[in-house]
Amino acid sequence: MKLFFLSSLVFTTILSTAQVGGDEIRKSIFFDGGSYEIDEYQVVELSRWLDSIPNLLNKYEIQLISHTDPIGGKRYNEWLSKMRSQSVFLLLLSKDIPEHIIHSKDWGLENPVYSNDNYRGMMLNRRVDVILHPVVF
Repeated sequence: MKLFFLSSLVFTTILSTAQVGGDEIRKSIFFDGGSYEIDEYQVVELSRWLDSIPNLLNKYEIQLISHTDPIGGKRYNEWLSKMRSQSVFLLLLSKDIPEHIIHSKDWGLENPVYSNDNYRGMMLNRRVDVILHPVVF
């Protein structure tokens, strides 16, 4: 169990760096299989990331896109996907992010970004992407 946690932590550290694509800024929050709990390391990293964005509340809207692996079937993964995005949503609210700038899309096991044919792909699909979209005036 400790080995899994350590490899998961290293893996998460590598993958949780913010990505910039076009005008959006993205950070992924990764979850253990069947879980919607955000580990403390990722809570701290998300807070640091949000704090590093100048004028976050005035310049961006936040989109939460949640994904799962296919283990457990469609209904279970729809529920798990919603629970994961809800966990991130509540964390954002606790950081004084206004509810009206946060929007969610829960994909569940639909539209995976990574292949679910192997363990690594399934690990990468267990996530919520926090995407900052610039507000256009």
